[in-house]
Amino acid sequence: MEVDLRTVSSFSQAQVSLSLSPSVSLCVSRWGVSIIMAAAEGTEEDDAAYVIKEGDCVVLKRGDIFKALKVQLNKKVMFEKQWLFLDKAVGQLYSTAFEVVSGGHLEPHKAKTTEGSAGFITLLCPLCSSVPPDTAEAGADNRNIVDDGKSQKLTRDDIETLKEQGLKGQDIIQQLIDNSSTFRDKTEFSQQKYIKKKKKKYESTITVLKPSCRILAMMYHGREPAKVCHLRHDTLAQMLTLGNIHAGSKVLVFETCSGLVLGAVMERMGGYGSVVQMYPGGEAVRAGVESFGFPPHFHDTLHEFPICHVNALLAGTLNTAPAKEPEADASDPSKAGEEAGQTDEDMGGGEGGPEEPKMETSTAAQDKQREWDKLKEIRLQEKKVKMEEKRKKLAAAAALLEGKNADGLIIASKFHPSLVLLGLIKFLAPSRPFVVYSQYIEPLIECYTKLKDQGGTVNLQLTDSWLRHYQVLPNRTHPVLQMSGGGGYLLTGTTTVNMRNFKAADAQQADEPPAPKKLKLSGSDG
Repeated sequence: MEVDLRTVSSFSQAQVSLSLSPSVSLCVSRWGVSIIMAAAEGTEEDDAAYVIKEGDCVVLKRGDIFKALKVQLNKKVMFEKQWLFLDKAVGQLYSTAFEVVSGGHLEPHKAKTTEGSAGFITLLCPLCSSVPPDTAEAGADNRNIVDDGKSQKLTRDDIETLKEQGLKGQDIIQQLIDNSSTFRDKTEFSQQKYIKKKKKKYESTITVLKPSCRILAMMYHGREPAKVCHLRHDTLAQMLTLGNIHAGSKVLVFETCSGLVLGAVMERMGGYGSVVQMYPGGEAVRAGVESFGFPPHFHDTLHEFPICHVNALLAGTLNTAPAKEPEADASDPSKAGEEAGQTDEDMGGGEGGPEEPKMETSTAAQDKQREWDKLKEIRLQEKKVKMEEKRKKLAAAAALLEGKNADGLIIASKFHPSLVLLGLIKFLAPSRPFVVYSQYIEPLIECYTKLKDQGGTVNLQLTDSWLRHYQVLPNRTHPVLQMSGGGGYLLTGTTTVNMRNFKAADAQQADEPPAPKKLKLSGSDG
């Protein structure tokens, strides 16, 4: 981002020019805000990465609400109690704001400019709050305003009628202002709060964003913080930095945050290196990774290893060889039963001559049994293929871990991190960082104490994350009242060669008694 500050005659007349991208620049001055669109330089291939395409993973944003989904044509999407289609978003650039029109279709939001009585030009866009030109009049205070519920002439039915007529949210808000008997008696701040509240209710402006680590972290923390262990985006950024995550490294990740931390590590590495996901239970959870929309070559660097096999791998007893198939029995019981049944039927048919309805029933049962056997065999083959793929993945991950030369370790789990940390830290090479996140400080204190006792680590630090949001408006700059109280705690450190093991080995050799000396026997005189 390039910033060019030009002073005309005084600081009040300063103009700031921000170059947001090669094709977009933002100019801010005392006369307002203007966005300048320039001709994009570069090839079509460069621009294709910023264009929304069918099948892309995107994030919808409305206010402070986010939702991750995949772009599919002719499919209804439910977002904030509103049905919409993403068909017209295909071909548009990411970060484009759309208005939801009748029928749930999207139309690109067009910026409009209005000039107020003070001569200021205000840009009407989703990023800037605006006051209609008719609202220049404002009262000194709100002491004479009585909230009796009769100040608004429009009823709910009238508003629904306006919606059915196809009026946009901005026009409906203007109608509400015109039909309010107390709006012009409110102070300027109260008027802006009123407009902001009505915008949130009636304006259907949705922004389509490209998924990123920050956006998805904000989405999870805002909608379902328990799924990510209340991990905030600023804490996640510290984890990636303190863990020295970079392209070409080998990183171990143990997390129960729906794959958010794993996806953040993969995004930082850029598809180069190796990521080994250590997971509890029978299967790895990667819901958050799918929301990133990584290209296929990113998944080639991802490996998985169950945490329950760590002790076996350290002891050298882990078996990753393919299982030998048992030899087929000479007499299969099921087949023998079928042959016996067929023999009995043939014998019965020769002796008594069954009736035709019984023969039809018997034939239908045999056909049904054959179909069931085929389906059972297909499922058995699919199960064998899955087991073989799982074995190959386990063997590949074990081969990466056996060298004990990993470059970093990230732990963010709802489980107690003590045993996990002490087990996985053995796979790190010397002078490598590790980061442990916990929502509570007590588990990390226990980890800190155990690491101090056993040695092999230096620069141990236990920190907490704190973030404050500010509202920055004229004469109304203050911290946001509703904000997160804490961002969790981090335990960080660096591995070293544990000299205590060498000292213990030397002490063991020193304690061993010396071997008895051999006595030389002299020949006796005869």
